[in-house]
Amino acid sequence: MTHPATENLNIASFDAMPSPADIKRRIPLSENAAATVLEGRQTIMRILDRQDPRPIIIIGPCSIHDPIAGLDYARRLKKLADEVADTLYVVMRVYFEKPRTTTGWKGFINDPHMDDSFHIEEGMERGRKFLLDVAEIGVPAATETLDPIAPQYYGDLISWAAIGARTTESQTHREIASGLSTPVGFKNGTDGSLEAAVNGILSASRPHSFLGLSEEGQSCIVRTRGNRYSHIVLRGGGGRPNYDTVSVSLAEQLLTKAKLPQNVIIDCSHANSWKKPEYQPLVLKDVVHQIREGSPSIVGVMIESFIEEGSQPIPEDLSKLRYGCSVTDGCVGWETTEDMLRKAHAALKDVVAARAKR
Repeated sequence: MTHPATENLNIASFDAMPSPADIKRRIPLSENAAATVLEGRQTIMRILDRQDPRPIIIIGPCSIHDPIAGLDYARRLKKLADEVADTLYVVMRVYFEKPRTTTGWKGFINDPHMDDSFHIEEGMERGRKFLLDVAEIGVPAATETLDPIAPQYYGDLISWAAIGARTTESQTHREIASGLSTPVGFKNGTDGSLEAAVNGILSASRPHSFLGLSEEGQSCIVRTRGNRYSHIVLRGGGGRPNYDTVSVSLAEQLLTKAKLPQNVIIDCSHANSWKKPEYQPLVLKDVVHQIREGSPSIVGVMIESFIEEGSQPIPEDLSKLRYGCSVTDGCVGWETTEDMLRKAHAALKDVVAARAKR
């Protein structure tokens, strides 16, 4: 029995949450969606194993706040992905959870109504439905793993996952990554250091045992096999970008020293673009040049992109939200997105074709 004087002193309430199995029964994985997810995972694994010569393009909104605009974007992206598929492998960025340095909107799952009502049970169900719809369109999805329980609710709809810069040192997130069914990218720390990400990759590659939640919502001991498809994501930090050839070479040296595969993804946003979306095309142009020059390690990029360029604050009157414009970090708009991917396709087409013949 809990003694009232010693426990839950700062807890306002415990509200019931449907189990992962309950949510999955309401929104089951379809055959078409499963095929998209599995094809996405297998292709990314082949790219990391150098069996597929195409770079991965993980692209999409900084965060999903409007499922209608998000699906509009997904349909546009599907057409563009098909257009460049012989040279680039496109995965849609679908981020529902937003880590915060202090305070702010924590994302669609946490607060789907964007009014601090925190209907997490509704956000989780609507988030899963959105991922299902994206998979039905035929676009594989990438997300950031932040909440340790959330993967049980929608992990079967994800093809690639990231461990963010703020959590790459977290033992909890390293343990979770070791059990995820997807390849996992560990971002370098917010200070720009690479060691935490490399250590995270090493940790995630090993088996772990930790407290978790079963599909039926029961506390359990989760025992993992380890994830051999973890890799590093360079996103800049500490007041400087790290997408340049010297920074990439330093990452390669650290990975080699740790006896890890030289797999590097470059994040064109965040500190690599000084959080200015207009710089993302310049970062991508530099990365494409490195690949053309024979970079042995760059296997893909991340880009923050939406229908409208830039970002907007969340207004009190949500009807005033601009359609297809980010409410978190600024994104490149759709016209720029098309231009970036088509230029990368043109610049890398001969490189990828030559790799395929080896």
